[in-house]
Amino acid sequence: MDDQTFYLVLAGNMGVGKTTLAKIIEEKLGWIPFYEKFVENPYLPKFYREMEKWSFHSQIFFLTQRFKDQLAIQKMNRPVVQDRSIFEDAEVFAENLYQQGFMNPEDYRTYRDLYETMLEAIRLPDLIVYLKASPWTLLSRIRKRWREIERNVDKEYLFQLNLRYEYWVRKMEGQFPVLVVETDHRDLFEDTAWRDDLLATIIEHYRRQLQQN
Repeated sequence: MDDQTFYLVLAGNMGVGKTTLAKIIEEKLGWIPFYEKFVENPYLPKFYREMEKWSFHSQIFFLTQRFKDQLAIQKMNRPVVQDRSIFEDAEVFAENLYQQGFMNPEDYRTYRDLYETMLEAIRLPDLIVYLKASPWTLLSRIRKRWREIERNVDKEYLFQLNLRYEYWVRKMEGQFPVLVVETDHRDLFEDTAWRDDLLATIIEHYRRQLQQN
């Protein structure tokens, strides 16, 4: 690994502010961003209407695109910030769909087998920043940005995803650094002192990584 590379993942539920923070890091730190291909997923509108029918198709699309991003990330020689990771796709979203009965066992086993095969070929993050918020905060932010395909998202779905995120983050904390950031009462644009402190913490992790290489 080149000593200038650093792989940062911004993790968290929909509407929590990952894309906003990724853009700030791109602008202020000059790191290479990898944004979630949210709008491009052709199955997503169908998924939100009929989750049980389209969950496997939608998740396979996200998994494929994220794996392409992972391969591209591994070729970078500058620090990288990723808006949601392949790990969340599998451990949070696909797992939640399976647990809630929206993905049948056969499809889930196929999905999981593919994901675990991909894991053998990809790099783990140097730092995960987990942005955290309550379902009520998430729902308010989702409604403010008003993506047409998200209009049927409800608090229960967001609550279940939050539970999966909490479980995943606890598991990940023993494998590599995880920074948990509460965002319920914070605004990345208005709370500039808080935002700058967060950026400073990320930079400190980056500098520590350089010293270890």
